[in-house]
Amino acid sequence: MSDAYFTTPFGRRSVTFGQLARQTAARAVAPEGQVQKWQVFRNITEGKARLGVSDRSLAVLNALLSFHPETLLSAGNELVVFPSNRELSLRAHGMAPATLRRHLAALVEAGLVIRRDSPNGKRYARKGPGGVIETAYGFDLTPLVSRAGEFERVADEVRAHRKAIMLLRERITLLRRDIRKLIQFAEQEALPGPWTDLTAQLASLSGHLPSTTPKTILETTVDALQHLCTDVHKTLEKNIIFQKLSADESQSERHLQNQPSENRDSEDERIAATTSETPPSLHRHEGRQDDVRLDDVLSACPAITDYSRTPITSWNELLKAADLVRTFLGVGREAWHDTCGLLGPRTAAAVIAAILERHQQIRSPRAYLHTLTARARSGTFSVGPMLLALRRAKLATEPSTTDAFATREEAAGKAIGPLRPHPSDTLPSPRLHPPIRLGQLGYPDPENVKRYRRHGPLVRIGPRT
Repeated sequence: MSDAYFTTPFGRRSVTFGQLARQTAARAVAPEGQVQKWQVFRNITEGKARLGVSDRSLAVLNALLSFHPETLLSAGNELVVFPSNRELSLRAHGMAPATLRRHLAALVEAGLVIRRDSPNGKRYARKGPGGVIETAYGFDLTPLVSRAGEFERVADEVRAHRKAIMLLRERITLLRRDIRKLIQFAEQEALPGPWTDLTAQLASLSGHLPSTTPKTILETTVDALQHLCTDVHKTLEKNIIFQKLSADESQSERHLQNQPSENRDSEDERIAATTSETPPSLHRHEGRQDDVRLDDVLSACPAITDYSRTPITSWNELLKAADLVRTFLGVGREAWHDTCGLLGPRTAAAVIAAILERHQQIRSPRAYLHTLTARARSGTFSVGPMLLALRRAKLATEPSTTDAFATREEAAGKAIGPLRPHPSDTLPSPRLHPPIRLGQLGYPDPENVKRYRRHGPLVRIGPRT
């Protein structure tokens, strides 16, 4: 190392305060200080944006470090490396000479190395007795030792910032997902609340956030989404339905009917009441009780056939159609499974078909099904009377065969018009003949009759009047 306190660059390069300050810091490092050069290089790589160096400059620094034989960099030892531009370019993956000189200047400007130029500007070393290097001219790596703590602190800050960005983005993703699914749940369950406004607010906060989005904008987005999520939760908590949710998810469909309703005498209750015409003693309470015939269900509830791609000829096809229809009626999967478990799949499918048949008269099919299920659980419901009532209602609305025939006859008579009367003298009066008694006195002989049949046409036999 040069004995001069300050070293100046060769040629037309000027001296700056920064260069003098870095040389002063390098001289002030403790002699016993040492660092692992590749760990320092990793810290510099982590904080390259904060230190103002590019990845190409780091490639040149990596090449310079490779020319130092030791892994540990000690302040008390000679830390000047003096490779030629040709060798340095080869270790920098064939970097062009002009590019190499530009990145060497960037490393000097960033204070990562110190340039110690020879009198003629070339890099070389002088060795003394025993091959020991006495003087070397090139690039001094001492700043890597003196600023090792700074590099480590910058790398830790960059890692913490990157982790904070990652956590903020995760939080944004989770909040968006939770809000969107809660709003969808509320809309599917027809819960009261300003869901349209909340959806619009979520849409305004769901824009794309590039990877270069500043941390402040991400924090602002998280705060806005957190407030929106709080509003959604408060709106759900105001519903009695949400407050009565059980920890058991299997009850998430049945709890909807436990809320007090002002429509206890509504049309739904009156329709459900007509299905319990059979006395309780005639019901079987074991579940899966009704022996329902497929033909009876289809004749009483023909509307369900419109929801099947093929004609319904088996119970499996009816069950598939009923499972599709119950989604349109607002019956959840858990409620449907509970109904099938209590009534049996066939009876449950028949009930869904009956509800579809009268859906215009039923305000809430889900509440209606819950009422029927509750009555079946208490043994006061059977699907037979329900189907019978539907068939009677269809027969009552359809005109009878006699009435239809009379209507058609009347229409035909109006098309033909009135008939003309016939004069009485033009109609021949009927002649009544007494029965012919063959073989008696005064009547032809049967043999003669046979003879007439053989020899010619049969003439009229019998007295004329």
